Amino acid sequence: MSSATDMPASAGPTPSGPPAPAVPTPRAAAAPSGAAPVRPRLDWRLRFGALSLIWGFSFLLIKVGTDGYAPFQVTFGRLAFGTAVLVAALVLKRERERLPRGARTWAHLTVAAFLLNALPFSLFAYSELTIPSTLAGICNATSPLWGMALSLIALSEDRPTRVRVAGLGLGFLGVLTVLGAWQGFSGLDAKGTAMALLASLSYPVGWIYVRRTLAGIGNSNLSLTGAQLGLATVQLALVTPLFTSLPTHFPVLPLLSVAALGVLGTGVAVLIQYGLVVEVGPTTAQMVTYFIPVIATAAGVAILGESLRWSTPVGAVIVLLGAALTQVKPRG
Repeated sequence: MSSATDMPASAGPTPSGPPAPAVPTPRAAAAPSGAAPVRPRLDWRLRFGALSLIWGFSFLLIKVGTDGYAPFQVTFGRLAFGTAVLVAALVLKRERERLPRGARTWAHLTVAAFLLNALPFSLFAYSELTIPSTLAGICNATSPLWGMALSLIALSEDRPTRVRVAGLGLGFLGVLTVLGAWQGFSGLDAKGTAMALLASLSYPVGWIYVRRTLAGIGNSNLSLTGAQLGLATVQLALVTPLFTSLPTHFPVLPLLSVAALGVLGTGVAVLIQYGLVVEVGPTTAQMVTYFIPVIATAAGVAILGESLRWSTPVGAVIVLLGAALTQVKPRG
């Protein structure tokens, strides 16, 4: 995700995709003093589109992964593959990117790893045992709504406006539309849906924690995110054996899905977003959030053959509109 210092506190981290980086954007990374900025080979719009596709397809990959492996195994594999990508990136940039130091920083990163990676990734994996990937993707889009509500309570500098409060109400109306509240939520698995919504809530809780504890500590976004993902991987390595047994066989397609989820959806996606934040700023980079549920829904219907009621896309549009309104900054 984007910078904890530059991004509005109410902004919701990106999904499941993202392993929400925990930290300040490295302003110096854009261009060293006196040096011309290094232009990426690909235009930022192409990378933005690639990031949208990667994170949009993450929910499909989770669904396929859980067809062959337990949810904790899917999450552990995802984190392990993603961490490997970031470790490789840190090794290549070893002169500029150093891991953080200090017990206090590592303690805060451990909490961030749980709230922004281990917990939501696991909840999404468990939720997709019983709900469609399309619904999981839409639930993920509620993160900005939760973030707005929580920031009004926890962050005194984030003042409400009529537009943002209206967006909050509109967004949750969209959630009720997606869930078919007027039909008594019939046809939905309550437990799975609740886990997906709880996963989306975990992101802004983690963001607020990060903003209070890790903003401005001096390390780069990439180094802190690498450390955060590594800690989340350790957490899953400890938990997974307690709730699952070692697989006796390794289905190829689910294994490839987990690998893609980790390498692309967690590792490469973070590197792409890291570059986008530096080049075009956190506000523009965070707009990817609004494309994810659209892609997740299209992928679930077209590839997995998941059914789609009229209320799902209509509710999703309302959710996204409400989420966009919560990000409108007050004038003056």
